[in-house]
Amino acid sequence: MTSGTPDAAASPTLDPANLGAIFKAYDVRGTVPDQMDEALARATGNAFVQVLGAETVVIGYDMRPSSPGMARAFAEGASLAGAAVVNVGLASTDQLYFASGHLGHAGVMFTASHNPAQYNGMKMCRAGAQPVGVDTGLAEIRDVVGSGRIVTAEVPGEITETDVLAAYADHLLTLAPVVGRRLKVVVDAGNGMAGLTAPMVFDKIGTEAVEMVPLFFELDGTFPNHEANPIEPANLVDLQQAVLAEKADIGLAFDGDADRCFIVDEHGRGVSPSTLTALIAARELLKEPGAVVIHNLITSRSVPEIVTELGGRPVRTRVGHSYIKAEMAATDAIFGGEHSGHFYFRDFWRADSGMLAALHAMAALAETDRSLSDLLAEYERYPASGEINSTVADQAAVLADLRSHWSDVEGAEVDELDGLTVTHADWWFNVRASNTEPLLRLNCEGKDEATMVEVRDAVLTTIRSN
Repeated sequence: MTSGTPDAAASPTLDPANLGAIFKAYDVRGTVPDQMDEALARATGNAFVQVLGAETVVIGYDMRPSSPGMARAFAEGASLAGAAVVNVGLASTDQLYFASGHLGHAGVMFTASHNPAQYNGMKMCRAGAQPVGVDTGLAEIRDVVGSGRIVTAEVPGEITETDVLAAYADHLLTLAPVVGRRLKVVVDAGNGMAGLTAPMVFDKIGTEAVEMVPLFFELDGTFPNHEANPIEPANLVDLQQAVLAEKADIGLAFDGDADRCFIVDEHGRGVSPSTLTALIAARELLKEPGAVVIHNLITSRSVPEIVTELGGRPVRTRVGHSYIKAEMAATDAIFGGEHSGHFYFRDFWRADSGMLAALHAMAALAETDRSLSDLLAEYERYPASGEINSTVADQAAVLADLRSHWSDVEGAEVDELDGLTVTHADWWFNVRASNTEPLLRLNCEGKDEATMVEVRDAVLTTIRSN
């Protein structure tokens, strides 16, 4: 192999200051073309092989206009470094994780998930869908890109294409088969990658078991109908209306890369991801009594309570897929759930899959004659604020103000595992900085609605007065 140092000034995206802004804790994310372009993707592909020593790299990409070109450039950079490249083409992020696990290769997914159309990004993993975060290789990849060091192999790696969509769907249905009464399901793909994956999965379930009503299945990275970010209530309105109009049993909403899923009950009511976490945890604990279940620190306190009541062992961790996956590996956890709508499965290489979470919800519903709202009632215990985002000029100053005030409240305990968490017997809240946007995120829960509202409003007053 030979090494060269190209002119970093050829693209401003290769400037170290820009790299510091877009290389996040567990992925790369930025706007196109000022922060991300094909030059960056090509250099990152080469650095990826240098740092990880990957002999083969599997690549997938979403429906954003810039994704195919950047995926192709990454492949060129990886091939130049001597790695073989397997391109699976248009894919959901969990489909890319499946390819990494199924084929046994390191991988990268080009997507900006739920971010608006002007964004793109890269989610990277080692073979077996093992995460690459800032502490597990991402910082080194950033630094190699910033140094301008390009490795050229004597023989470039071969670039090939393969299709794993059918195998992905088959694997999911071995983990959560939908059997029982026939369901009517509305699916809102938000013009994202569920528009590709849902038809294959539902076809394999069969029309005798499920009737699917599709919403916005056309792949369109400009998101002409609504943002593919189901954590925002406004983006669930179309699904809620369709569930009611169709008299459906359940509604499913996916984000842009379909690694997150939110559900809506038969009344058109959005279901908390914590409630779905508790349901899936109960199902997984039936497979392996006493197993560990991971929950992040903004998940409802009902989750660890229910896991404990069912004989499992709850383990709390910070927000973010690389942290969840690392804790799952350390504890051999069977399942992990995040309040953001990410759900992780040991049987899926500890990776997150919105579609697998959806299948668990559908399977649980099909196994009973109960409505979804009735089925989930036992898992809903505490009123919650949902995630409330605020743009602030000085995030650190706001967190310091909150800590100063709330640490003096009688009965309150403070920890800083991820942002600021204040816990009381009657309530808790967490405020943390976004890893991908200039925001502070608030999550709050109380023993009753009045308690939650009082704490929520008090915290928001501090956040928004700065």
